[in-house]
Amino acid sequence: MKDAPAASGLVAALTALAMAAFAANSLLARAAFQTTRIDAASFTAIRLASGALTLLLILKLQGGRLVHSRTGWYSACCLFGYAAAFSFAYRDIGAGAGALLLFAAAQLLMISWGLYKGERASPWGLLLALGGLAAFLAPSASAPPLRAAALMALAGFCWGAYSLLGRASGAPVASTAASFLYALPLALVLLLAGTGRLAIDAAGVLYALLSGCIASALGYALWYWVRVRMTAIGAGAVQLSVPLLSAAFGVLLLGEHVGLTSALCALATLAGVGWVTLTVRR
Repeated sequence: MKDAPAASGLVAALTALAMAAFAANSLLARAAFQTTRIDAASFTAIRLASGALTLLLILKLQGGRLVHSRTGWYSACCLFGYAAAFSFAYRDIGAGAGALLLFAAAQLLMISWGLYKGERASPWGLLLALGGLAAFLAPSASAPPLRAAALMALAGFCWGAYSLLGRASGAPVASTAASFLYALPLALVLLLAGTGRLAIDAAGVLYALLSGCIASALGYALWYWVRVRMTAIGAGAVQLSVPLLSAAFGVLLLGEHVGLTSALCALATLAGVGWVTLTVRR
């Protein structure tokens, strides 16, 4: 019985680290496209390649091996879709707004899947989340560009699907490494499609490496580990801190501005998702 609180504390600590890594991904991508010459395709390819190498190194040190599962290619496609759409969206959207759209879309997908699988929650919370998100996206001076918002929503749906697929894995590092590795051919195709428009510099490469090696590889391995210990809807709760962290650090570190209306809409969206999570039942 004494081991239960320790196990719960470990899950909480690793979950907090994973959420910090997710917030760092938004800040690194936004900083790269704000302050360097790197293009979205190159950022995506470097991020995935460095993430794959980091995870393979960790796996070798652990004495493990890649996990080849029937869902591995699906996970890789979802991971690539998320990473590519994420990069292209962050060229034109702030760190906080991007993180809100990303995790709102991911959580709405996971909530929908939970409802389909028999989980139940407050419909009012779901309406509040959807209403807040709709108001956040409504045309206004502070609304994000429609194209960037659509790309970030796509990234969120891909991330939600990736998280759901990861729930079936019992070897988080091995399965995450396989997903990164399988996503590399898709990243190569993206690079070839962008030939003539590619651009990199030292600072941009550094941001992409930090995103791939630390914020992505280590962060996703941790997320996979804690994700298998949560319900589909419950997993959405721990991600509520990411948009808030991203927005706060975007203001502090990148000089971004968050309008009052946008902030209230964002808080309504997060409150709605939190309401759904707190009322979930099977």
